[in-house]
Amino acid sequence: MGKNKFHTGPGPSQRQLRVGETIRRALSDVLARGDVHDTDLNRLSVTVGEVRASPDLKIATAYVLPLGGQGKDEVIALLARNKGELRRLVAKKLTLKFAPDLRFQLDETFDRMDETREMLNRAEVKRDTGPVPAGESDTE
Repeated sequence: MGKNKFHTGPGPSQRQLRVGETIRRALSDVLARGDVHDTDLNRLSVTVGEVRASPDLKIATAYVLPLGGQGKDEVIALLARNKGELRRLVAKKLTLKFAPDLRFQLDETFDRMDETREMLNRAEVKRDTGPVPAGESDTE
C-alpha cells in the first residue's frame, strides 16, 4: 500500500484521530456499563479522556482518570490486568479489520489545567496580563 501523500504534518492523521475517538467512545461505554467480569474494576468510575492511535492503528493508548482522582495507580493496574477482555469488548463495537492493543496511562490534563489556573491567578501574572494604562506603551 502506498504512503498517504496528503498527510505531511507532524501530528496525527485524520484517520488516527477518527479511530482514536471511536475507541474512546467504545471503551467509555464498556467501562460505564460494567461489561468486564472484574468486580474491582466495575465498582470504579473511570473517565476516558482521550485515546491516541499509533500510525499503523495497532496500538491505542487510552488516557484515563478515576472519578475524583483517587486510586490512580489502582485503576491503571486493574485496566492493565483486564486489557485482553477490554480489547475483545471494544473490538465488537469497532469496524476495524484488527483490534488494536490497548495501553493505559494516567490523564494529566486536569492537573495541568489546575496548574495553569493557579498561575494565571498569581498577582504578578495578573499585573502583566492586565490592561495597559492610558499613556503607557511598550514602544518607548
